Order: sequence, then structure tokens, then C-alpha cells
Amino acid sequence: MSVCLAAGGAVKALQIAAFTLAWTHSVQKTAWQEDWIVSDGGLRIVAARIQSSGAGMDPPPEARLVDGWWTWRPDRAPLPEIVLANSGEAGEWRICANGCRTLAEIFGVDHAAPVTRVTACQ
Repeated sequence: MSVCLAAGGAVKALQIAAFTLAWTHSVQKTAWQEDWIVSDGGLRIVAARIQSSGAGMDPPPEARLVDGWWTWRPDRAPLPEIVLANSGEAGEWRICANGCRTLAEIFGVDHAAPVTRVTACQ
């Protein structure tokens, strides 16, 4: 399995079956992380974490505080794609699997494209 990232006319394939999507909320300036797996049905979120709540990012009632992170397991069907918008107001999106890299680092550019689409590679 692998994940494909498409932005600004370029496509990058990462040979990973699971990854963490990490970012900083643009208003609250709080870390957020989601764990994803690549499946035959698309991309499935298996866990989510935030370090604090506020600005429309409150954890759900089932979330538990673990090592300073509100953690929960979303129950959602796989998605065909994840669309990542780069607001420029917070740090870049990071893809983590054997270390973390920003989207700009993955694409080898100075700054991330305004929109990046994440899919399971075909």
C-alpha cells in the first residue's frame, strides 16, 4: 500500500500503509494529530488527538486525556481522499511515518501549495 499526494500539478507517492497527519490549529495554535491507514476502501482514520480545546476544535465526549493529549477513536467509513488547505496562518501540514516531513519538504519546494489532495495510490 502507498499514499499519493497531489499538489500544484505534481504527484508524490509515499510507500507507507499508515501515517500520522499533524498540524497546528490556525486560531488556537494547538497541536492536532490524526492516525490514518491506507485500505482497499480508501483512507481510514483510526485515532485523533488534540492538546487543548477551543476555537471550534473541542474533543468529542468519548475523548480521554492521555499524556497531555485528548485522544479518541473516530468511527468513520474510509474516505476516497483528504483535502489539505494551506491557510498560511499556521505551520505546515506534516506527514509522519518514520519521522515527520512537511508537505514542502516532501515536494522539494520552499512552501506548500494552497491545496494538497491525499489519496490511496492506484
